[in-house]
Amino acid sequence: MAIPEVKASTAKPVVPTTPERKPDPCVVVIFGASGDLTKRKLLPALYHLEQAGLLPKEIAVVGVARRPLEATFAPDMKDGIVSGGGVDDHDPALDPFIGKISYHAMNFDDDAGYAGLKDLLHGIDGKFGTKGNRLFYLATAPEYFADIINSLGRHGMNKPEADEHGKTACWVRTIIEKPFGHDLESARALNDDVNKVFDEDQIFRIDHYLGKETVQNILVFRFANGIFENVWNRNYIDHVEITAAESIGIEGRGPFYETAGALRDVVQNHVMELLSFVTMEPPVSFEAEAVRAEKVKVWRSIQPIHPADTVRGQYGPGTIDGKQVAGYRQEDRVHPRSQTETYAALRLEIENWRWAGVPFYIRAGKRLAKRVTEITVMFKQPPLSIFKDAEGKGAEGIRNNIISMRIQPDEGITLRFGAKLPGPNMSISPVNMNFSYAEAFGTSSANGYERLLLDAMLGDATLFAHRDGVEATWALMTPILEHWAANPIKDLPNYAAGTWGPPTSDAMLKADGRKWRKL
Repeated sequence: MAIPEVKASTAKPVVPTTPERKPDPCVVVIFGASGDLTKRKLLPALYHLEQAGLLPKEIAVVGVARRPLEATFAPDMKDGIVSGGGVDDHDPALDPFIGKISYHAMNFDDDAGYAGLKDLLHGIDGKFGTKGNRLFYLATAPEYFADIINSLGRHGMNKPEADEHGKTACWVRTIIEKPFGHDLESARALNDDVNKVFDEDQIFRIDHYLGKETVQNILVFRFANGIFENVWNRNYIDHVEITAAESIGIEGRGPFYETAGALRDVVQNHVMELLSFVTMEPPVSFEAEAVRAEKVKVWRSIQPIHPADTVRGQYGPGTIDGKQVAGYRQEDRVHPRSQTETYAALRLEIENWRWAGVPFYIRAGKRLAKRVTEITVMFKQPPLSIFKDAEGKGAEGIRNNIISMRIQPDEGITLRFGAKLPGPNMSISPVNMNFSYAEAFGTSSANGYERLLLDAMLGDATLFAHRDGVEATWALMTPILEHWAANPIKDLPNYAAGTWGPPTSDAMLKADGRKWRKL
């Protein structure tokens, strides 16, 4: 029986067109600009900010990569803005924006290339009035991060340059894409390398999930509404589930995924960020230092995760949307006996006064039954039911109350509660009260990078990771990775594409008398 829906009423918001302050004039320098991220996400995001009037007039973009793309880079970025950003190619502001895009070809270990880049940026300052402000975006493969950072420092591009009066009113910042390390040791080493060149307040470790409105709304939902926070604790909550499921495979990224796997690629960063937003204590303010401190407290309160509370899987051949798909080991450039996990599930507990005794179940994977990222908060049953006789009379009976926060797709929040079915009998059925972002606020072509790029230009690090947080999450995941590496699984693949993962994942919850919520 489908659960009826009760729609929450919503009002159309008044959306501000300008922030409290615009960013300073600046140059955005994207290393690895020939990659897909720049064309599909970063340039469309920058242009969305331009459309909204949130960028300074004095802004320029420089793409940096190894291939000689000087003649084609700007037109290619225009195509990405139009096709990937939902922008009309006749938008009168588009061509002037494209005119501020330039390209610099160089190898990332080439000193002459960095010297040429420095000269190019000085010329752009004079041409566009960008005043020496730099935002370096590292969108390269992780193995180039340290070389690029060190080279920027060696050529004096890591610090603001003084003007003729000896003043340094300008700024230099760097955004570093994930993955930030592949275990605790490498993350610490990379942090040390970066901190030798840039101060911590110059570093913005990005996780694009935090740019999603639905993720930021978790904090608003909890801390801006008086009715939820009072029951957001172990006294009322039975358990919490976090699912980050994808129906796609590895999309031709065999070499990358062979060195990553689901735990490194999704759980250590995206899912742990979601967990912190759901469980953190109220910060004293929404300033970066206060928010990030509360997140780190959560991660450091998680007890070491026992191998028995972990599940890994790898997809085999199966059916997705009625089409046959290959198994992971048959994907391009994947080892035929690969042990890389495409599915990971964990059971963990947070040992603090708010959450002691509440289990958190996490799962993430490729080639699952559907694409969905969702947080489910399952509340306890009432201590005594006076409606026992109402169950089993054609209704579904009384179920646990649920608050479900859908991060993607169909973004929104659902509250499930019991209601009496119409009729002479006392029959109870669960119903859903739904809030939909699309219905309330309309659809948007924004991709999440808009907020993060804007914050970095403003110097607001609230939605970016601090080195302490990166190392805290790697400290939790590294022992699991080491155990898995030392104990290969013989029966891989252990779930078919188009299902919800290996049977051992269901068994993990069944041992606790629970089961995954059907999504």
